[in-house]
Parts: sequence; structure tokens; C-alpha cells
Amino acid sequence: MKDGVNGVALGVFIFFFLAVTVMGFLAARWRKAENEQSLDEWGLGGRSFGTWVTWFLLGGDLYTAYTFVAVPAAIYAAGAAGFFAVPYTILVYPLIFTFLPRLWSVSHRHGYVTTSDFVRGRFGSKGLSLAVAVTGILATMPYIALQLVGIQAVLDVMGIGGSANSNWFVKDLPLLIAFGVLAAYTYSSGLRAPALIAFVKDALIYIVIAVAIIYIPIKLGGFDDIFAKASAAFSTPNPVTGKPRGALVPAEANQWTYATLALGSALALFMYPHSITATLSSKSRNVIRRNTTILPLYSLMLGLLALLGFMAIAAGVKVTNGQLAIPQLFENMFPSWFAGVAFAAIGIGALVPAAIMSIAAANLFTRNIYKDFIKPDATPEQETKVSKLVSLLVKVGALVFVLTMDKTVAINFQLLGGIWILQTFPALVGGLFTRWFHRWALLAGWAVGMVYGTLAAYGVASPTNPGQKHFGGSNANVPGLGEMGYIGLTAFVLNAVVAVVLTFVLKALKAPEGVDETKPDDYTADAGDPGVKADLPPATAGASH
Repeated sequence: MKDGVNGVALGVFIFFFLAVTVMGFLAARWRKAENEQSLDEWGLGGRSFGTWVTWFLLGGDLYTAYTFVAVPAAIYAAGAAGFFAVPYTILVYPLIFTFLPRLWSVSHRHGYVTTSDFVRGRFGSKGLSLAVAVTGILATMPYIALQLVGIQAVLDVMGIGGSANSNWFVKDLPLLIAFGVLAAYTYSSGLRAPALIAFVKDALIYIVIAVAIIYIPIKLGGFDDIFAKASAAFSTPNPVTGKPRGALVPAEANQWTYATLALGSALALFMYPHSITATLSSKSRNVIRRNTTILPLYSLMLGLLALLGFMAIAAGVKVTNGQLAIPQLFENMFPSWFAGVAFAAIGIGALVPAAIMSIAAANLFTRNIYKDFIKPDATPEQETKVSKLVSLLVKVGALVFVLTMDKTVAINFQLLGGIWILQTFPALVGGLFTRWFHRWALLAGWAVGMVYGTLAAYGVASPTNPGQKHFGGSNANVPGLGEMGYIGLTAFVLNAVVAVVLTFVLKALKAPEGVDETKPDDYTADAGDPGVKADLPPATAGASH
């Protein structure tokens, strides 16, 4: 790491940061609607985004600063095992092609803003809706925190994070400023801010990757040398475990872990509230279908991005915190001005998803906790005001998370978030295709999956940090198989089994099933079809239940 502040890189970083800040505030006037004081306008951008805006928004939402930093950092630390993120982003698009257009249609027909809105309308259960909402908020909080961790990593490498001896205010002042700006323009512009900024973020990331994948290998002697040096490094034993640090190809014993982690992550990705928020902002179901065919371009980018982990090893990057590996590689290999561009890509790559995540969590609280249980007669203006305030509180919570907790623990809590959010899959995706499941059975299955997943993750010690005895990862022994596997997928299977068995039992007992307010045609309607939200009378169009 270079001594002092990298002034040129910092100057470029500040230029781009100021540019997107201005864009964030100006976004309030972009596609401005007559009625701005509604959750549809602030939280979903008026449900008006076309194919390209949605593509950039979803890309900016799903491929975050954490992805930019953590995926190659995983390769840097453990080798090919970190590549699980590439196949899971490939698996996810055929999955979402089957159910997201249905969710869009029924949501527009009934004015649903969140997945919990849909679950309540489909199964007539406030309890199940509350469970989905709480799970979404819990899973999102550490995810937002990790976007701030990505900004902090860039600031540290540029030398403006303060020294180890600095007091907390001086050390974290740049992060506090970035947080304040993010909070201000999200409050002001809602989802339009990250949608507009996503154009800059994605353009910068594609430019940086294109340059890095050509320029860095040339400086390091080509990919043959890069892989040779990486292989040699992975063969050295880990000082903590005594085992090899990693491998260019996963060992046979680790292949079950790799496969289950990829599959479980694919099932979980579009259960996150921010993924659904970006999806529901689209103006038609055909926009969703088109995006499932062009979003895999981001998977190509991710595969190239992952190779930076091998390059960091070959370049001799030595860091105690793996999250600093790629920012440090950029500073070591690029001219200062282009390192600034790369740092800006990571920093802006944190702002876009953090904004969407805070909006999504706020929408869940407003629609499915505040309106359902606190003020059922809340007006659209009151809903929007509460959602804006909660979006600020969510960011404050994430900031406290970053400033007070060990970053390694934060990362593992994000892995726990993936285990949690996967437990909403049976209610959401199952509900989109069938009304067969009983609402109480789905709630019981959710509870079993949550309890098992949390306890199993709690029992995992860190493989590299002897002091961390709990929440050290997201993989554990699978009962009956003995091999390591993704806890979230095992919890999901238990969840589904409980839901199926109890549905048979409850139906046999003729337990009340709740009222389904949806109809079969609701799941295939497009924006111009009669009865869609935009064409409904005002009293019906604003209904959420």
C-alpha cells in the first residue's frame, strides 16, 4: 500500500462522486409525475421504466460494490471455490423468466408494492405477510452495510480513511459524508435517483473491467504466468488450518458445497426486496422478459471480474483484509488517474444498490407493518412520508453496523441473510403458481426453515479465524450425506416438506384457508389490458389488500 493520500486518484473519485450526487438530486425531476406523494412514485419510480432503464437498474441493483470487491476477494483467498457466484447468476435468469412476469402482472393489477402485499392478498394472512416482511428487512440490513464496507475499503486504499490511531470521527468522516449524501438524495428522489445513477455506475464498471482484463495481464506476463503463480500460492498451507490455501479446481470433497451454494444462491437472489422493487418499477411484463435475456451480459462481466482475484495473487498483493485486495491491485497496477476511475466505479457501485435496498426495506415496513398493524387508514401521502423516514433509519442502522462490528462478522451476517430470505420462496413463488398451500402450513414451514438455518449457521466456526466461534460461514454438514452443503438450501428443503405435509393435514381438518383476492387472469395481464391498476377506478387502484 502506498504511503499517504493518492491525490490524483482521490481527485478523480471526488469528481465522479460529485457528478452522481448532482444526478441523484436532479432525478427528482426526471419523469416527474402529477402525484408525487404516493409510494408508487417515490418507491417504484411510477412503475414507468422501460427495457434499458430497467436493465441498468437491475444490473446496478444486483451487481453491487460488494460483488465487485468480494467475488474476486474470494478467488484471492480460496481459489476456484469463489467462482460459485458466476454459475448462480446464470441459473437465476431461466428461473425468474418463469415467475417474475406473473408477479409483475398481479402486482400491477392490485397495486402491490412489496412481496408481502402479494402474499397477504393471495393467502389472506396478515401473519404470513408479516413474516415475509420481517425476513426481508432482516436480510437487507447487513446487505446495505456491506455496500458501505465497499466504500470504506476504497477510502482506506486511497489513504483517507484515517490512521489506526485516529479517533473514530476522523477515521470514519469520509464514510459519514458519503452516507449523508446517499441518505439525502434517496429521501428526495426515491427510486429515480439510483435508476439514473445506474447508467454511470454500469458504464464505469464495464470500462474498468475491459481495461483491467487486458492491461493487467500484459503487465504480469500473460494469463499463463498468472495462473501458474496463483496455483503455486494456493498450494502453500494455510497457517491456521495447515491445509492448502485453495485450488484452481475445487477438490472432490468441496464439489457438493459448490453446487448447493450456487443453486441456493440462485433461488434466493430474487427473493430479496431490492430485486423485487427494481422489477416492479418496470412498465410492462414484456420489459421483464426482455431483461431476463440480456441481464446475462452481467454474468459475463462477473466471470471476467472474478479473474482479478488471480491477478492480485500474481501481482504480489499482500493485505490482511481480503476486501482490500482488488482496490489495492488497482492502485498498484493502474496509473493514478485510472485508479481513481476504478475506485469511483466501486464507490458508485455501492451507492446504487444501497439506495434501492433502503427503499425496498422502507416499503416493506410501511405497507406491511405500519399500514397493516399501526395505521390501517394511512393515506398515500402518509405512506410515502413514513417510507422516506424509515429509509433514513435503515441507512443509519447499516452505518452503525459498519462502524461498530467486525467486518468479517458483517460479511457472515450477509450470508445469514441469504439463508433467511430463501425461506420466503415457498410463499412467494409457490403462491404465484398455485393456491394449494395452506397459509398456516407456509407459516410453519417458514418458521422451521428460519430456526434451523439460524441455529445451523450459528454453529459454524470460522475456518480461518480461530477467535470467531459462531456464524463463520454458510455451509455445514448435510444430515445423511456428511459432505458440506449450503445451509440455506437444507433449510429450504425442510421448509418445503413441512409446508406440504401440514397442508395435507390442515386441508383434511378443514382449517380456514383465508380469502384469495386474485384471479387467474391477474397473473397474465399486461399494462394495456383492461383492469390493470392504471385503468382501475381510483378507490381500487390504490388498494393493497
